[in-house]
Amino acid sequence: MSGIMQSRMTTSRYRRVLVLLNQLNDYNRIAKTAGCRQLAEGVSHVVEFFERGNKDAVLARGKRKESTLDEYGRSYTVGKRKTSAARVWMIPVQPDASASESPVVSVPPPPKSEEELLGLEPIAPAQPARPSVPVSVTTVLVNNIPLAEYFPIPADRERIIRPFKVAGVLGAYNVFCIVRGGGTTGQSGAIMHGIAKGLVVHEPGLDTLLRRAKLLRRDPRMVERKKTGMAKARKRYTWVKR
Repeated sequence: MSGIMQSRMTTSRYRRVLVLLNQLNDYNRIAKTAGCRQLAEGVSHVVEFFERGNKDAVLARGKRKESTLDEYGRSYTVGKRKTSAARVWMIPVQPDASASESPVVSVPPPPKSEEELLGLEPIAPAQPARPSVPVSVTTVLVNNIPLAEYFPIPADRERIIRPFKVAGVLGAYNVFCIVRGGGTTGQSGAIMHGIAKGLVVHEPGLDTLLRRAKLLRRDPRMVERKKTGMAKARKRYTWVKR
């Protein structure tokens, strides 16, 4: 700035120049709104002379990177609560049209063993089959475990499903989460935060609705630290006179 003005630039002078440039920027915006193109172009040339070379990088410094859908239509978001952090992948449920259109093909039964053909009992007892995890068309997996098994407390499950109920899209997405840190309450809150952000990526129109429901804002409440000479954060030891 001193080189442009060819004079010594003190702090007070620099502040006065910034005030004038801000006023010119306001006048430029007013001229564009009023339709005065010639005036707007003249003011913009003056303002652009004092702009930084890395203007776009400076303006984007405080903005968050917007999440987008990948090539498979999945969204990736991160939710946080207390000391828990959850990485959430969401993908819309696609109806299986091939199952209804394809003809029914009879599958031949598996071949029988030699003991079954001869009518003999097997030598070694058959081991019981491992029970398979029932995964529905619309499912929520947390650390590769179904939601009902990972969170046995109903309040935690209701907290996770709340964004779907508020948006009215219950059962419309498959959710896969990886959550680390904290307890069940913090982890469920982190997953809820990530799901709410993922819904906005898929349907931007839900931004206002979820924001009013306070689901897109990270809950800033944390456990207060313990203080020296006290039993807990605010609990004191019992004082005994004698």
